[in-house]
Amino acid sequence: MSYAYLFKYVIIGDTGVGKSCLLLQFTDDRFMAIHDLTIGVEFGARMISIDNKKIKLQIWDTAGQESFRSITRSYYRGAAGALLVYDITRRETFNHLNSWLEDVHKHSSSHMVFMLIGNKSDLENRRAVRKEEGEAFAREHGMVFMETSAKTATNVREAFLGTARTIYKKIQDGELDLTSEGNGIKIGPSTGLHESPLRQRPMASGDRSGCC
Repeated sequence: MSYAYLFKYVIIGDTGVGKSCLLLQFTDDRFMAIHDLTIGVEFGARMISIDNKKIKLQIWDTAGQESFRSITRSYYRGAAGALLVYDITRRETFNHLNSWLEDVHKHSSSHMVFMLIGNKSDLENRRAVRKEEGEAFAREHGMVFMETSAKTATNVREAFLGTARTIYKKIQDGELDLTSEGNGIKIGPSTGLHESPLRQRPMASGDRSGCC
């Protein structure tokens, strides 16, 4: 399928924050209450439209376990955008954000666009991290912030498209060298008008449990 640009994304964050569920909701418009824990990385893609141009989002969902960091770090390189995800019901996943950011900055392009995601907003009665805290962290680190729910699809599409619009604006403003693969952007064969989802294709599997 033809497209104007391809943007490579990575989704990062602790185990169980809902990274795989966000990807599945965006690519397949569905939610699985019990989702396998990601082993290594998984892949999904979707075609979107910005300014009447088709853009293919190539999304790599990375494992949150420390034991897989050496594998997932290789996917930071050459990524145009990163969704950094925490679980609003688990304070420790928010506390670990600095560690994730430090790791990504060491292994990625300085032009990477970050979106901070506070997931599981449908579990308001179990909230452990206030929305204002997420907003403050995002401002401090120059990121866009959004709370999402993979279960209800709240803001899921907006999070992926918002990141793409920021990357697209950088292209329009001439901030990115499109000849460099390190920026995570490829020029496609043509442009178009419509969106259509491409189904998720797992890259790895194993014994897994639990996700929202």
